[in-house]
Amino acid sequence: MLMPDMPVLRRLAVMASVAAAGLFNIGSALADETKPATLYGDMSSVTQDMLDRAGQNGNDFLLTNGNYSQQRFYPNAQINRGNVARLRPAWIFQTDLMESMETSPIIVNGIMYVTTSFDHVYALDARTGEELWHYQQKLGPITTYCCGPNNRGVAVYGDAVYLATLDSKLVALDAKTGKVKWSSDIADPEAGYSETMAPTAVDGKILVGTNGGEYGIRGFVKAFDAKDGHVIWTFYTIPEKNLGVWAEKDATGRDLHRDIATEKANAPQATELYKRLGGGVWQNPSVDLATRRVYFSVGNPSPDLDGAARPGDNLYTDSLVSVDLDTGKYICHFQYVPHDVWDLDAVSPTVLVDAMDNDGKVVPAVMEGGKTGHVYVNRRSDCGLIRFSEAMVPQENMWTLPTAAGARMLPGANGGVEWSPMATDPSLGLVYAINLHQPMTYTVTSAPYPNGKLWLGGAFAVIPTEAQWGNITAVDYNTGKIRWQVKTPEPMIGGILATAGGLVFTGEGNGRFAAYDSANGSRLWQFQAGAGVNAPPSSYNVDGKQYIAVAAGGNVQLNYKRGNAIIAFTLPE
Repeated sequence: MLMPDMPVLRRLAVMASVAAAGLFNIGSALADETKPATLYGDMSSVTQDMLDRAGQNGNDFLLTNGNYSQQRFYPNAQINRGNVARLRPAWIFQTDLMESMETSPIIVNGIMYVTTSFDHVYALDARTGEELWHYQQKLGPITTYCCGPNNRGVAVYGDAVYLATLDSKLVALDAKTGKVKWSSDIADPEAGYSETMAPTAVDGKILVGTNGGEYGIRGFVKAFDAKDGHVIWTFYTIPEKNLGVWAEKDATGRDLHRDIATEKANAPQATELYKRLGGGVWQNPSVDLATRRVYFSVGNPSPDLDGAARPGDNLYTDSLVSVDLDTGKYICHFQYVPHDVWDLDAVSPTVLVDAMDNDGKVVPAVMEGGKTGHVYVNRRSDCGLIRFSEAMVPQENMWTLPTAAGARMLPGANGGVEWSPMATDPSLGLVYAINLHQPMTYTVTSAPYPNGKLWLGGAFAVIPTEAQWGNITAVDYNTGKIRWQVKTPEPMIGGILATAGGLVFTGEGNGRFAAYDSANGSRLWQFQAGAGVNAPPSSYNVDGKQYIAVAAGGNVQLNYKRGNAIIAFTLPE
């Protein structure tokens, strides 16, 4: 227990037996913009060639999900099945904020960059956890955000670190000092826009989507110039012609129970619908450099649960979308849940792999982990569906319509797979997802557009008398079959990492961070972090030693225990 007169500890080098006790709030003093420490990093400039080769880099972790394919596979095997049981904390860094953390640590040449809720950025010595600099965004008077004040990390490019903020700005920081180089407006926070995603840097562009699907915004992906922050292109995820084909079934062929006749009758009055139909982009896009295409998933329509006000398929919500990297022009899409009134949208990052099509031919593919509980495998060429996996969580009463009294359906509105990024091991042909099981009731209540305020059109609520739990699932993406599953006592949210050492790492809301055998799911090691581990892990190598790093800050959405720790693990000498 922390005593009032105990000195503040910014970095703890601890053994496993006392590490959990070190997770406490270290004080409420917040910095104004950049707070210099005694050391500065000597960061090398991050070139496009480095980013292109990130998937083969066994030293750094340069992109939010490992590489442009977003496979979250780290190609270093120093920590492996045979020795992971000996893994110990190398250092613990405590941030200034005791609040949820969803950051993916980025590591460049021995320097680590992490973020916290409310848009703090820290540069740390990746060997020791020592703070090099600290930046705090001076948020504007208006911030509207769904599901917590989170930030999922930064992008690195050239000599800059890029941050997207809750008040919908893109900020470029000097990588060596944390000083602001420039700042650009992304969208208007008063209209319901916000940013929790990490940007993606590619070919002189910084790609950013938007939050706000619960606030009646018009979703988009934008490309900003990395040098000065001007907008190069904008792709709107809600086209003016968004009625679609009046689909009666979802991607798996199940009836959506739509009243198409009534929707068509209401369509002539919905000409301005595109301005407030939602379609946020929660997570990083994947980038196919060979074809110059970008792939991303698009979130729910607005209002979430009331479809009466939005006739049609509500394109491109709940969809996989591909656009041209250089121009932002539309290439193709595939909609998983047309006219979604359950908030079972597409929010997990897309993943590029080569996968078997239904004729047994290996083709370039793109995957997405659905809140529905399926992993979807699509062709990159035309976005067409190849297959969907076996259900990773129970499915009941799909797709029962929400009612005024409340209708029960599984999965609940959190999933399935939430925003949590998946990982892959291409040598095994497996994709790894973490899942939630939360039975819910869906209630619909019509309400007019509230001008940038929360606009759910009803509510979804966990059923307190029914069990909630989670799982870790390995899916063979060439067949859609589940290879193995590990059940967890609480719903899972945060992310997962696979490594060449035959391991997958992921954390739970109860504080457990663990390593599993990637081939069969056997748990080989665990550590109690003292707060919810609800962030995607990263790995890196410094001075010949491999480390695994993860944030333990809990989660707002599922109300897991808050913390303020970044923990790095390595093998003892």
